[in-house]
Amino acid sequence: MGATGLAGRLAAARAGALVGREPERDVLDRMLAGAADAPLVAYLHGPGGIGKSSLLRHAARQAEVAGRRVVHVDARFLDADPRRIEEAAALVCVEPGAVLLIDSFEHCQQLEPWLRDTFLLRLAEGALVVLASRVAPDTDWTLDPGWAPLFAELAVRPLDAAQSDALLASRGVAAERRDAIVAFAGGSPLALSLAASVPVEAPNALWRPTGDVLTTLVERLVGELPSAAHRRALEVVARAYVTRESLLRAVLGDEDTATVFPWLRQLPYVEATPEGLHPHDAVRATLEADLRWRDPERYEDVRVRVSVACLHAVRAASEHDALLRVAEWMFLFRDHGDLYDWHVHPHVEDTALRPEDVPDVLRLMTEAENAASATAVAHWARRQPQGFRVYRYAGSATPIGFMAVLRLEAALPEDRAADPVVDQVWGFVEAVAPLAPGEHLGIRRFAVQPGAHQRPSPLMDLISRRTIAAEMRTRGRAVTFTVFEDADLWRRYLADAGMLEVVAVDVGGRRQHVFGRDWRRQPVEQWVEHRARALAEPVAGWPGTVPAPTDDLPRAAFEEGVLEALRTWRNPRQFATSVLLRSRLVPPGSTDPVADLRDAVTTALDALQVDPAGVKAHEALTATYFTTSRTHKATARRLGLPYGTYRRHLALAKERLVDQLLRQTGSSPEA
Repeated sequence: MGATGLAGRLAAARAGALVGREPERDVLDRMLAGAADAPLVAYLHGPGGIGKSSLLRHAARQAEVAGRRVVHVDARFLDADPRRIEEAAALVCVEPGAVLLIDSFEHCQQLEPWLRDTFLLRLAEGALVVLASRVAPDTDWTLDPGWAPLFAELAVRPLDAAQSDALLASRGVAAERRDAIVAFAGGSPLALSLAASVPVEAPNALWRPTGDVLTTLVERLVGELPSAAHRRALEVVARAYVTRESLLRAVLGDEDTATVFPWLRQLPYVEATPEGLHPHDAVRATLEADLRWRDPERYEDVRVRVSVACLHAVRAASEHDALLRVAEWMFLFRDHGDLYDWHVHPHVEDTALRPEDVPDVLRLMTEAENAASATAVAHWARRQPQGFRVYRYAGSATPIGFMAVLRLEAALPEDRAADPVVDQVWGFVEAVAPLAPGEHLGIRRFAVQPGAHQRPSPLMDLISRRTIAAEMRTRGRAVTFTVFEDADLWRRYLADAGMLEVVAVDVGGRRQHVFGRDWRRQPVEQWVEHRARALAEPVAGWPGTVPAPTDDLPRAAFEEGVLEALRTWRNPRQFATSVLLRSRLVPPGSTDPVADLRDAVTTALDALQVDPAGVKAHEALTATYFTTSRTHKATARRLGLPYGTYRRHLALAKERLVDQLLRQTGSSPEA
């Protein structure tokens, strides 16, 4: 009775955890109910952890409800020996209406022809078969006119976001934790279930996969690998958006690529697309997180190598394909919170400027900004029409936006007179970084989409890709500039790429902000490698160029800047975009504003230790932000404090640090 009760409870729990899969369940249910048009053999296939075994258990339950005998065979233990299958499935050959379920069929996939052409012909009247494999069935099932109507191929796909959320809800995961898990799991029920099992360290803690979870996922999703070269190949596949032989060769070398590329194409969790090899999302996320956890140095090394290989791919591509290759490079930075989207946008086309486009382009500029900007567009459309790109919806001839990257070799008076932005740029270059003979500057002068103008959008994504492609493919460019109206929206993104604001210009009453970098200080090849290093600080774009100190920041903005500086202290790339770099904590004319800001913070921190309360504040801040504790609870344990006491100490410590930093700027803490 107890065993029966336990079995029933297990079955009920498993049934409740089976989310989605309606098309697959419908086929299985009709088979097991004896529907006249139902197949006799169903073949489930998909990568590890996708839910094939759960569907087999569903089939077993439905068979028992229908009064059918069930024979469940695990092919992992058959040694690919036909006699073992015959022995294990003997009942199905004599019991009418019995159901044979074979799980992990990939372990004896070579027996597929024998199973189809020999063994299944011996089954008793009304018997049914459900196979589950990581490998898709061969085409003979459907090419054979006899088997075709009796056979159903069921490809088990990842769960969508709503189904993933529902599965987590069924496992009792709080709503506020689900988004991070769904993003990581890529629709894999196994990844979702393992993530749901990770205990919560703190009520508002961001979910991260633990080492145990990653180890289990790699074992279950990927399995054993033939060699270290095969593991390195998978690490590349996990980092690159798509992997071609050329990219793999650039990272691994000729010999390893010849060995592993054919192997990669056959993996059940790697899809061979027209563009290249693309891994299942759950496998990608797991391999990435596992490598980052297991070997951070190698994780960064793989990313750098892929970044450099992508640069070569951009340079080798045709004009049209270059945009796609840039999107693949941008995929490496998808977790940086970039304003641009790395995805392709096939509904918007990037085309050259045609003579008949000019009136529309001038109209778009006037609508987006004003007549003065349109005058500058008219000048450059005459001078450098080849620098313009026009955007249209697929199938339409009407421009919906445009951009222009100009190549300037000399400061011509007519150019400076026609365009106040270019005039100011030339003034800056002549004063700070004069061009040598044979050098030129590039400036993305216009980026226009009326209505949203320069706000993030699919069109701005394409403009970004075209701009990056121009930087990667153009030889001999000494300096580069780009122009934005909404400087506050883009400043952090551009600083992350090493571009600082150099001038601001009024054009017809609208303020245009120019950001730039000097490629002579860091060539594109080095920039692409440097950009891929997670903890690398952006190289300053100009010698001695720093944001000028502003008037005193409002108290609330200053406080938020201090907290952000603490949170990003161990991430140089993010710290280098701090709003405090424009505060009076950084001396005017500083040649290394980031280092000066760090010094200001550490000076203020040390100054807290003037009384016992200040010592506690120093300890709380140091343990929380300047050492390697991963959670606030771990920090509290390290300090030997109850969690509530630690949080009070930390809140007071932040207030003391803000007050001390305000004193260092010459402002009153009460301001």
